[in-house]
Amino acid sequence: MTGGDTLWHGRFGEGPAEALMAYTVSLPFDRRLAADDIAGSRAHVRGLGRAGILADGEVTSVLGALDAVEAELEDGTFTFVPSDEDIHTAVERRVTELAGAAGAKLHTGRSRNDQVATDLRRYTKRELAVTGAALADLAAVLAARAAEAGDAYLPGYTHLQRAQPVLLAHHLAAHAWALARDIDRLVDALERMDVSPLGAGALAGSSLPLDPEAVAADLGFGAVFDNSLDAVSDRDFVAESLFVLALAGVHLSRLGEEVVLWASEEVGFLGLDDAYATGSSMLPQKKNPDIGELARGKAGRLIGNLTGLLVTLKGLPLAYNRDLQEDKEPLFDSLDQVRLGAIAMGGLLATATFRTDAMATAADAEVTAATDLAEHLVVAGVPFRDAHAIVGALVRRSLDEGIPLAELVAASDDLGPDAVALLGPGVAVQRRTTRGGGGPGPVAEQLERLTARLAGVDARLAPWLPAADG
Repeated sequence: MTGGDTLWHGRFGEGPAEALMAYTVSLPFDRRLAADDIAGSRAHVRGLGRAGILADGEVTSVLGALDAVEAELEDGTFTFVPSDEDIHTAVERRVTELAGAAGAKLHTGRSRNDQVATDLRRYTKRELAVTGAALADLAAVLAARAAEAGDAYLPGYTHLQRAQPVLLAHHLAAHAWALARDIDRLVDALERMDVSPLGAGALAGSSLPLDPEAVAADLGFGAVFDNSLDAVSDRDFVAESLFVLALAGVHLSRLGEEVVLWASEEVGFLGLDDAYATGSSMLPQKKNPDIGELARGKAGRLIGNLTGLLVTLKGLPLAYNRDLQEDKEPLFDSLDQVRLGAIAMGGLLATATFRTDAMATAADAEVTAATDLAEHLVVAGVPFRDAHAIVGALVRRSLDEGIPLAELVAASDDLGPDAVALLGPGVAVQRRTTRGGGGPGPVAEQLERLTARLAGVDARLAPWLPAADG
């Protein structure tokens, strides 16, 4: 194979048109797979040696050439040529240049179909785990800030309207629990994609005495394919990864939205560290929460990546089709954006200042204790619907007539002076006592559970991370 040859040149009387190469080339983005392509090629060569297809000397020669190619790629001295349409072609071409006839045997019993499927699974296992570690770090920041929040409280909201007071720790932990579920889904996807396609060939396996199970073990896969057609066409693992990443991105977006709201002067719950905010090119006074805004904006991009791949996959017949080239760019992009977003958001939250006085002032508005007034009546035997109506009428009168709710409660035949104490600063949040609720008792228990949950994350991700992968 020379620098100007394609992998299929023997079948054709002339070389490919420039327009064809320009449209079909994937090298600009699949170069990310170089390390995994070389690792897969090493395992394949060792398998060819075990099968007696390559002599010991040939195995040594090709493995040495692969080492040299890896070094050239790492130090930037690797020279790509116009016929290198993808990273697989480039590596094989250079190995053949270095190892001669032995290098020309590298692709024996292998197709780019099972080759790229193997490379991409190996890459995705590692990089999805790295992204999971970034999400775990963000969850740990949220848990740490929750633990140090103490008895600080703020309004909880529904419909962006003040609802009931909750501890700040409760609110921060809610985001951490969502990230913990993202990590659950991520690990589940990792376990399912841990299957080697190498040995499936173009679609039907091989007549050569290959051993896909041994090669899978060599590459660190937990299992080997059962159906060669399925092995080369399956991109479920990419779709699942994109879903996991899209949902994590939605959770980052929700967190980002609250950063944006809380950092506004109108709300004033959050102060941004200078290192995690931007300014304006025109307005000298501005301090902008760009990380939160981009977390919102990038969620649409992540959802688009998932949707785009599903549409690509929906009409494909078995087995491999070139459409599957479109799996890489959305995957690479989603992995990058979620990882970078989690890191940036973690830094923002670790350095942010929570303005607990402003939170308490907002949470102590009399109307946020309305449910406590209704439950006070329930304890006295009033049906909840009747209690709801009684308190609702008092709230309406307070707002319409500008009379403090406490005065109306004190004068109410149904409530009276004893109920006024429920409207005191910080009282309502103390009354949330049920499991998982926003008061001090259940939050303390919740934080213990959250700490235990997050403490197990490192062990769950460790088998998939680069150090363990080798």
